[in-house]
Amino acid sequence: MFRLPAFSGLVRPFFLVLLALVMAFAAMPQPISAQDNPSGLKLPRFASTRSSPINVRVGPGTRYEIAWNFLVPGVPVEIIQEFDTWRKIRDFEGDEGWVHQSLLAGNRVGYAAPVMANGEVQMHANPSIDAPLRARLAGGVRVSISACNGDWCQVSAGQPGERATYSGWVRQEEIWGVYPDEDFD
Repeated sequence: MFRLPAFSGLVRPFFLVLLALVMAFAAMPQPISAQDNPSGLKLPRFASTRSSPINVRVGPGTRYEIAWNFLVPGVPVEIIQEFDTWRKIRDFEGDEGWVHQSLLAGNRVGYAAPVMANGEVQMHANPSIDAPLRARLAGGVRVSISACNGDWCQVSAGQPGERATYSGWVRQEEIWGVYPDEDFD
């Protein structure tokens, strides 16, 4: 028969504590993986804020403290994780937090994100670098995105409170709010 050394009296309590910790951790709510998320939609994906103000929380539930607020609607966010009816989002600056799904919309919006040092994004009349120029967008200008073909996105932009809206095509790589090679309409 095999006998444990003299310290064997410590092994059983240690094992029981370890087992209790493992069982407690297993019972904690865990975020659902991208393959098996509650919405059935692909992760990550882009969305926008539906209303304002929106509390962004440090965890998935109202019992978690508020990390920050969105004060205007229509802000582009990236959904990176789901847990029940809560969505973990990432904003343009890379900050992450949780919001309830009802506070997000599927409207595609983004920000002009210049890749050139001059700090502007060129909007063209057609999806071609040789097409006539419609507008020059400063970095950070919010755009509504209606379609993308993998290289170019059809967008509209305007100054808040103005009726005039500029619409045209922007190179896809110069918009934060779409993925490279993403194609939709």
